[in-house]
Amino acid sequence: MSIAVRTYTHRSRNATGKLVKGRVDAATEAAALGKLRTMGLAPVAIAEHAAGTGLQREIEIPGLNKGVGLKDLAVFSRQMATMLAAGLSLLRTLAILSEQTQNAKLKKIVGEVTQDVETGNALSAALGKHTRVFPPLMVNMVRAGETGGFLDQALASIATNFEKEAKLRSSIKSAMTYPVMVLFMALLAVVAMLLFIVPVFQNMFEGLGGALPAPTQFLVTLSQNMVWILPLVAVVTIGSALWWKGNKTKESVRKVVDPLLLKMPVFGPLMSKIAVARFTRNFADMIGAGVPILTALSVVGSTSGNWVLENASTNMAESVRQGRPIAEQLSQEKIFPTMVAQMVAVGEDSGALETMLLKVSEFYDAEIEATTAALTSLIEPLLIAFLGLVVGGMIVALYMPIFSIATMVQ
Repeated sequence: MSIAVRTYTHRSRNATGKLVKGRVDAATEAAALGKLRTMGLAPVAIAEHAAGTGLQREIEIPGLNKGVGLKDLAVFSRQMATMLAAGLSLLRTLAILSEQTQNAKLKKIVGEVTQDVETGNALSAALGKHTRVFPPLMVNMVRAGETGGFLDQALASIATNFEKEAKLRSSIKSAMTYPVMVLFMALLAVVAMLLFIVPVFQNMFEGLGGALPAPTQFLVTLSQNMVWILPLVAVVTIGSALWWKGNKTKESVRKVVDPLLLKMPVFGPLMSKIAVARFTRNFADMIGAGVPILTALSVVGSTSGNWVLENASTNMAESVRQGRPIAEQLSQEKIFPTMVAQMVAVGEDSGALETMLLKVSEFYDAEIEATTAALTSLIEPLLIAFLGLVVGGMIVALYMPIFSIATMVQ
């Protein structure tokens, strides 16, 4: 089996210290570095040469290219932890992962991280240059692992964390798929009836004469105005989506929206449990990795996904900075149930804060699974009833004039 040869561009220093540029052909980046060293050059930077320009270059369309998800990061962290625990060097591990990673975007970034590490940068510093891919939680835990000499354990903990988070997201997404699809089908059925069925009945009603019943007249009027209602709804929907995409991360927006989400009936308590589960799990993992408490609090708040909890985390960090226990400020934040504050207090007093936080996160993970299952079983019959009520109501409204005529004839 032949091995594909690639072209790498490099910047290196020669024996006199002069910076030189050029290209070298090799099967892997590590082989290219070896070639450069045998040539008496000290590599400063190296990158795979682009396959071509213009029409030959790979097209990247924003929004359509596959990004780097939690599952990709979990697999990457788990593989890296396993290879480091097996005794492979960090550079060798990164070189292998840059070749084996399936996700194209992550593969490219791992290659850049490998180059940074080869030039003497710490792994955490190299990861920190790619904040859109590697979250602060991962960067800080890697930094703690490097400092404490347990990088493989830190990466294994990161992998476990990402796997749990991916499982949580998957369970929520699967629970919401059915309701969303039913609502979409109901909306599609209503629009189709207004566009194609109501006009047929309207022509028939005009031949009957007389005043139409109020529900029927409402449907007829709505059908006549669909020519401008549909474009308006489409423009408003697209505009709102674009606005939300550009402003959803702004603190002024999150400060208003996030508290309202937590007050929603049924879904509010679920979102609160999700935020608390993320906070306690990430906080426990960072403490277990040796990250200082103040640094951990500044990071885990932003990973919770809700401004209310992020603000609470900031308040706790300020309280700890002033020398007070975490549980003291935590008990004053409304988003945390009393049980969480009591568990944290016991953990601080007994020196087992990490263990207590993990128990809290496991408890809320189980609560979230039970709540989503209950919601799914409750929403299904409600949506079916809603769909029957909407479509059935429209059909009854359309036949009301015919019923009236039949009554008059009798």
